[in-house]
Amino acid sequence: MNMLVAIDEIGELRRQAVVASRLGSPFVANILEAGERQLRRAPATRALVTGWPGDASAAALAMRFNAAMHFLARQGMLPRLTALYRREHDDFDGAVGAALAARDNFIAEWMRNPPQTNEVSRSAAIVAALLVLREQTGLPVALHEIGSSCGLNLNLARYRHDLGGTAVGDPNSPVRVAPRWEGAPPPAQPLEVVSARGVDLYPLDARSAATRERLLAHIWADQTARSARLEAALDLARAHCPDVEQGDAVPWLAERLAEPQQQGVCRVVFHSMVLQYLDADARRAVGTMLAEAGARATPERPLAQIGFEWTADRSEVRLTLTVWPTGEARLLATCQAYGDWIRWRR
Repeated sequence: MNMLVAIDEIGELRRQAVVASRLGSPFVANILEAGERQLRRAPATRALVTGWPGDASAAALAMRFNAAMHFLARQGMLPRLTALYRREHDDFDGAVGAALAARDNFIAEWMRNPPQTNEVSRSAAIVAALLVLREQTGLPVALHEIGSSCGLNLNLARYRHDLGGTAVGDPNSPVRVAPRWEGAPPPAQPLEVVSARGVDLYPLDARSAATRERLLAHIWADQTARSARLEAALDLARAHCPDVEQGDAVPWLAERLAEPQQQGVCRVVFHSMVLQYLDADARRAVGTMLAEAGARATPERPLAQIGFEWTADRSEVRLTLTVWPTGEARLLATCQAYGDWIRWRR
């Protein structure tokens, strides 16, 4: 009876292994399943998983575990684990179990920090929404991102985007973002960004080697195209370092919305996979601030919100656009969580 209870309590890794498998990452699924079976060898990590306060899925707890394993493998700290990631053997339980036993405290400490994916592919959905916005307003945009990580998506205008046949961005960029596209393409409009600023509780320096390793650890080990795209974006960010401040999203956004807005520029607040990490009060505060700022918006100084977020029941990821002064809210697309595909609904 006690064993059955324990297995049920530590089921989050196994549950997310099913998700990883469905998303086409069998290697990650195997890492998570082995982690589930071997958690008994790591008391600190097991206590963190079984005693997690709140929704472990919303907190991406399994992805934190996966990233810790990937980081250790990339660093070569544990040869057996590194060999597993190099596909030199397939003893998942042996390598993952030994890693848990040897680096229990490190893994638990890593998992206390929120994920830092800064997924560049999500920029395609944001850009598609910006094209719709440009068609509606005819104006360039000033971008404000909450939950920026190291700000790679603030550089979205510096990337090449192929959006269902609509080409936008810098055609010579080393960063190419081309999600699988379903439906009509977004409108062919110029992408004109006059400024881009962001905020994060724990911002990362895009120019540092430590940031590179942390972000690459969060990329699933069997998705090499994502890793290559991230490395290209980090290289570009060394020359064009994003403007990301350290701070809490709510007061930072309040300050930005209170600043004078240039006439003939649309102010845009955007966020991707961020709202799930805010508590209910913070989510309400963001919504209230935007509605109040929207009430002050004019056709010459419009305001827009672009969201790339899970639905409340985590059944799908939606790309949404709200534009003031009208306050019109639209569902533009449903998307794969990391931006690999976009189903355009406009």
